[in-house]
Amino acid sequence: MNLLIDSDDRIVWRLAQENQMLLLTANRSMKGKDSLEQVMRKENTSESLPVITVSNADRLLNDSEYRGRCVESLIEIVLDIDAYLGARRIFIP
Repeated sequence: MNLLIDSDDRIVWRLAQENQMLLLTANRSMKGKDSLEQVMRKENTSESLPVITVSNADRLLNDSEYRGRCVESLIEIVLDIDAYLGARRIFIP
């Protein structure tokens, strides 16, 4: 499993799906055919793992209460992952 630092979102999403890994992101651009949003719209299936998106990355880094809520949300998702298959994207918290 090799991933180059400049890999586009399509490659990253496919690698995560193939290896049954959750992809945790900050909010991403929707521009371009290989943007994460476009990839999810075209390639997501009912068996795809969701992309977990932190709604406010700056706040995640600077606000411990917010960070704690993100962690709690992430744990809830992981513990019940089957309920989230096919959801495309989940925003936390």
